[in-house]
Amino acid sequence: MKSTFFTKFLGLFFLFFFLACSSDDDVINVDEMELEEEVIEEEEEEESEIPTEVVYPILGETGTILLNNKSLVKEGYVLVNESADDRVYLMEKDSALIIHEWELEFGLGNDVELLSDGRLLASLGVETPDFSFGGFGGIIQLINPDSTVDWEFIYANQDHIIHHDVEMLPNGNILAIVWDLRSTEELDAIGYLGEEEKVYTETIIEINPNTDEIVWKWESWDHIVQDADDSKPRFGIVNENPELININYIDILRESVEPDGDIMHANGFDYDEENDLIYMTINNFSEVWVIDHSTTIEEAKLSTGGIYGKGGDLIYRFGNPTAYDNSFGDRLFYNNHFPNLLENDVPGDGNILVYVNGNGDSKQSVIYELNIPSIFDLQSNTNNELDVVWSYTREGLYAPRVSGAVRLDNGNTLITSGTSGFMEVTNDKEVVWEFEGTGFYWRSYHYNLDNSALSFLSN
Repeated sequence: MKSTFFTKFLGLFFLFFFLACSSDDDVINVDEMELEEEVIEEEEEEESEIPTEVVYPILGETGTILLNNKSLVKEGYVLVNESADDRVYLMEKDSALIIHEWELEFGLGNDVELLSDGRLLASLGVETPDFSFGGFGGIIQLINPDSTVDWEFIYANQDHIIHHDVEMLPNGNILAIVWDLRSTEELDAIGYLGEEEKVYTETIIEINPNTDEIVWKWESWDHIVQDADDSKPRFGIVNENPELININYIDILRESVEPDGDIMHANGFDYDEENDLIYMTINNFSEVWVIDHSTTIEEAKLSTGGIYGKGGDLIYRFGNPTAYDNSFGDRLFYNNHFPNLLENDVPGDGNILVYVNGNGDSKQSVIYELNIPSIFDLQSNTNNELDVVWSYTREGLYAPRVSGAVRLDNGNTLITSGTSGFMEVTNDKEVVWEFEGTGFYWRSYHYNLDNSALSFLSN
């Protein structure tokens, strides 16, 4: 470096000497001077390219990379759902720089996922909802890489609104979760004990984007049980009917919370194509419900029909046996998000990941990988809980809301901690990559460099 500086100094000295000695008739080639300067700078850069140890954290435009063990981390991009600022962007893992961001017409209704054809499937929020809870949406869009809207579906009025999660089925139809208003008369008629003026229950709808028609529907309202008044419909012993939903269940986590009418609060789902089942996280019950998608709309209202013969009753449930007065099995979930089925030949294929927020006394979030049985046999007064295959937590890991986890094809797990950022951990629970930001992160999704969904980046 010193010899280069001396060379540059001598070059400048002789240049000034030449200028001082030149006559008015002398012509100076400025282009050649600039070229000489560039050559000197390039030589200086080449000499400075001595391998040095990378010191963390590295500051990026979206936050801070705290750790990046390149020998163990999975290469790829992270699709970030940043709810606080209503942003969706692809982020480089090495630098935390944004390489592509979409311009959204509306705020996030939470979930936005990049499809294999490069379009975004987005749940977005209407600007003036008739009612809203955290995660309200009302609008679904398919968005092209250039941010133009390919398709839009609006389902929001005073009686219902789409919320939280959307899922594209293999046939191109789209599943969405809906809050449905129940009248006071309906609630009184079945023995509901709450005193809220308005109560909302959960519904799943399936939309055909080619016709905007709702072609399938499942309503939790059709599968209620109550043991408060034996003179009213839907009466039954709760723990003898695990396939039904106790309309009067209040979790210990909500006993001190002012009721707002959002009695179930579904917040995510995933679809099992092989078995035609939907797995849905119910935050206020701290459970996952398993629902038969093979039914017709009529069968989904009943307790018979479909390939499992149970109509729209719950095929299975797990995470919190107290939700149906079951004294067998240990409670594992204390609020939960993102029921993520492991498939496509990733390690753990056939299992499910669930992010348990850990509200209550522990204030400790845990990611669980659970083994799904080959045959569901939901029984009363029986331990129906799934076996834990793998789990991850660490001191200070706590996100009271949102969050989730996805399994990568190298066996690592990408974890979203909604209030802090993302981390990638190995099966041996070693953190190999960690990002810390200032946003509020609904979820993150990982895309390998050769994923067809990213083909638009090379155009």
